[in-house]
Amino acid sequence: MKKILLLSDTHSYIDEQILKYVKQADEVWHAGDIGDIKVTDTIKIYKPLRAVYGNIDDKIARAEFSLDNLFEVEGVAVFMTHIGGYPGKYNARVKEVLKQHKPKLFICGHSHILKVQFDEKLNVLHLNPGAAGKHGFHTVRTMLRFELEGGTIKNLEIIELAKRS
Repeated sequence: MKKILLLSDTHSYIDEQILKYVKQADEVWHAGDIGDIKVTDTIKIYKPLRAVYGNIDDKIARAEFSLDNLFEVEGVAVFMTHIGGYPGKYNARVKEVLKQHKPKLFICGHSHILKVQFDEKLNVLHLNPGAAGKHGFHTVRTMLRFELEGGTIKNLEIIELAKRS
């Protein structure tokens, strides 16, 4: 079993509230718009990290992370990218990847809107953790936490951090 913390859109911001949950996870996944690479470097001090770069990320983040990350953990195939859309509204590139690779879990960020939605047509669970940083229109900073075990996704939790100040 692996406990996963999923976050996105930190926009160079990391604080003790985020790190509290980082320390409780087995792995941390960042779905892009990292901002300053110090964010991911800080996370890696505590836990293994999987990440993708986002549209605001500079050449340093783009050199370390890729646009897409396809991987498997605990028998769950995962596709993570920053800009992807959601069931019924995927962008064309993402829809092709989903059809070709058939992951069980599709993760993206970008919208700053937390969304958990099952796509019955493609048989994939879509997760967008919202935004953990302070930059953007969102008022509440959010992340997701869940467990992977034996090919299943379970115990999904929404984490609401302090309101943006």
